Amino acid sequence: MDLQTYLKQHNKLAIAFSGGVDSVYLLYSAVQAGCDVHAYFIKSPFQPEFELEDAKKMIAQLKVPFTVKKVSVLENRTVASNPENRCYYCKQAVFSTIQQLALEDGYEEIADGTNASDNYDDRPGMKALQEMGILSPLRECGLTKAEIRKRSKEAGLFTWDKPAYACLATRIPTNKTITEEILQKVEYAEKGLFAMGFSDFRVRVMKEDNGAKLQVTKRDFERLMEKREEVFNHLKNYFDVVTVDLDLR
Repeated sequence: MDLQTYLKQHNKLAIAFSGGVDSVYLLYSAVQAGCDVHAYFIKSPFQPEFELEDAKKMIAQLKVPFTVKKVSVLENRTVASNPENRCYYCKQAVFSTIQQLALEDGYEEIADGTNASDNYDDRPGMKALQEMGILSPLRECGLTKAEIRKRSKEAGLFTWDKPAYACLATRIPTNKTITEEILQKVEYAEKGLFAMGFSDFRVRVMKEDNGAKLQVTKRDFERLMEKREEVFNHLKNYFDVVTVDLDLR
């Protein structure tokens, strides 16, 4: 089904809004379809501050109702213990909050930005969304990440080439307890690398000790070599041991 047709069939919609490529395009499309739409941004320790700033920037452009709600997902001991299916419990906490807020605002249907490139069967968070009845219009209409970027560029959305940015919890090894301190170290470490001009990378926490492994793409590896000392000194502000993953993507 065409996305515009789909959205016109769901014309009163709450959207889980992250400020990323997919949710931005979904919100833009809902506005274009004439939907009564409200965007909800759940701010947890898993989201870096720049994601909220990007979300606010896009909301100012689209001029839709916008709610920001802080949720301490780490208060859920299962989430904090970081099992393999952590995402399932985190999504439950995030989307139950959105459901409550949306109902108070008069919205019964909730949509997220899952797209057709996402592996639906192998992600615990997807299972939680399915159980909660969350709509995924981009996925249901067969829109891949590449197509969404293409359409976003044509629409003049600044997020069209924004690098994919998984939540900060993905930087922590499974079964290593997640704390706000660890998440802040990763956020500040990555913020500094963004400032140096790196665009697609991860600072991953090691399972043992206070160490980190830096992953960059082939495109950024030359920059890393040029700025090796600067990068090392920056990361040593947060981690005792710093390594580089040579399995370049």
